[in-house]
Amino acid sequence: MLRVKAGDLDKMGLLFERYNRPLFAFFYHMTHKRDVSEDLVQNVFYRMLKYKHAFTGEGEFRTWMYHLARNILNDSVKQNRSSDHYDVSEMADKLGGGTLADEGFEKREDVDFLHKAMAGLSDDYREVLVLSRFQEMKYDEIAKVLNINEGTVKVRVHRALGELKKKFFTNERR
Repeated sequence: MLRVKAGDLDKMGLLFERYNRPLFAFFYHMTHKRDVSEDLVQNVFYRMLKYKHAFTGEGEFRTWMYHLARNILNDSVKQNRSSDHYDVSEMADKLGGGTLADEGFEKREDVDFLHKAMAGLSDDYREVLVLSRFQEMKYDEIAKVLNINEGTVKVRVHRALGELKKKFFTNERR
């Protein structure tokens, strides 16, 4: 990004090749809309070019990129107020380590219900799950992206998983 900032715009293609898929996955898990996610990825790269002067190189590029991505997603949600669908078809593999990864996910109805449960989480909880489980970011990276401390990230992930389990395994399911 520092080379792009210095005027070598050809390097933007390299950044696009490296980061377009992870950005698409982030947006798709947050919106569950392929076309919207593709547009949002394009907006991130447009803003990278527009605000290249703002990248100082002191922090990680990925953190700066996800700050842009979150701002673009928030802008999109405010404009559309219709982002209430989330993709969790691979949630069993990604969440792992608990009862959610059990054999119950073999049934399509379980996946459908988990999809609804994920959509029912607050934006804060859903976001930390997407960043930690789908984007495979470490807690310290998420803390930088969200501009909160690492302990808060750990608490949010723990509570988000608890909420998801509660929604999935309680009477709300029936």
